Amino acid sequence: MQSLAQRSLAVLSCGLMSSGTLALLAAVPAQAQSRFTDTQGIWAQGCIDHLASRNIISGYPDGTFRPLAPVTRAEYAAMLGKAFPNAPVVRAPGTFNDVPSTFWAASAIQNATRTGFLSGYPGNVFQPNQNIPRVQAIVALASGLQYPTPPSVEAVLAQFNDAAAIPAYGRAGVAAATAKQVVVNYPNVQVFGPNQLATRADIAAFLCQATRAPGAQALVPTQYIAGAATTSPIALPAGQQIPARFPDAERIVLSPSETIALRLVTAADVRDSQGRVVIPVGSEIFGQIQPAQGGSQFVANTVVINNRQLPIAANSQVIRTIRDARDPNIGNVFRNAAIGSAVAAGLSGLLGNQKITPLKVLTGAATGAAIETNQGRPATSIIRDTLIGAAVATGASAVIGDRKITPEKVITGAAAGATIGGVIDPAVRRLVVVDANTDLRLTLTQSFTVPQ
Repeated sequence: MQSLAQRSLAVLSCGLMSSGTLALLAAVPAQAQSRFTDTQGIWAQGCIDHLASRNIISGYPDGTFRPLAPVTRAEYAAMLGKAFPNAPVVRAPGTFNDVPSTFWAASAIQNATRTGFLSGYPGNVFQPNQNIPRVQAIVALASGLQYPTPPSVEAVLAQFNDAAAIPAYGRAGVAAATAKQVVVNYPNVQVFGPNQLATRADIAAFLCQATRAPGAQALVPTQYIAGAATTSPIALPAGQQIPARFPDAERIVLSPSETIALRLVTAADVRDSQGRVVIPVGSEIFGQIQPAQGGSQFVANTVVINNRQLPIAANSQVIRTIRDARDPNIGNVFRNAAIGSAVAAGLSGLLGNQKITPLKVLTGAATGAAIETNQGRPATSIIRDTLIGAAVATGASAVIGDRKITPEKVITGAAAGATIGGVIDPAVRRLVVVDANTDLRLTLTQSFTVPQ
């Protein structure tokens, strides 16, 4: 038999705490500091923080919430009891062979069955430790809250691309919950994912919507709420800032004359004036870092949102952190850094026998740059640099000592090699050093709209 302390710890670990009647939801600013260490800026932060403030859910002893962790049927039963303490009894409580009276959630399971939220399986079992799929979680809410079935279930479900995957037993319940705007689908509102396991973030979103007072502001971005009307285009104005970073290294080192193609990722959700997420955290942004006003600047041209490639116009600040390659401490700059191919080709001359550990070589973006930089140069020099470009992956260790440059990240070819030579012939003396986490914050130069 579990001790009281053990049972209390089990309840805490499930994200459940004692609570009274759920108060009306109030909006939480999207930018507010999260009470958990792993939910800042995520799409469900507002719901998670609100429900935690009402003692419906809680985090773990280490300060995390673990939003992507699954939820068991027993945990969900306990959450339902906290969220809807006044739900009416609609049937006799069930007793299950696999839920002994000493089980930590026995009372919650009994309450969830007698109020109509959950049912058992054939054989008089409840399977309390089974992770609950999204369809079961939604059907439970529709059943326990007695949502009316829409006149045309199939018409409501037609908005989901995967409607055919919704099992027969759940179709009416999912349609009813959708009509009540309780169904929340992140990251694509048109994909319900009925058989995917419900995450703790999913459950928080469902409970937020199910307990939201009529007319109250949703704590979930509206573009993820199935059936929610969009009152205006999802857009960001020119001047909007986008936190972004280079995910593959701590810094980027390049020649002031280099142009390099880069992939960035967004460091937080980017929201519009209504609090809707326009660009989710982790979205990829493609563009190039190029010379600009005595330094280098990243210029974005494409963003990938939910597997859709969309044009975007945004720039970073001009980065003017310049280091002299002859600095005796320059080797420290290259540690945990990605380096431009022009710098890579010139390293042996710059550093002598010093050994550094670049994470990858970033090659130039355009063949045209090779043509321009090679004008007037001797043919022997161009041929030499072509060979450097073609062999940069295999010859990198000779350039920087016995350390390896990741070859799969190197784009080889004559154009890249010729560009290298055109830049470094005199000698690479000045290096631009880009902090991958702070220097690449972007600002929209034109408004950005997500097509509906």
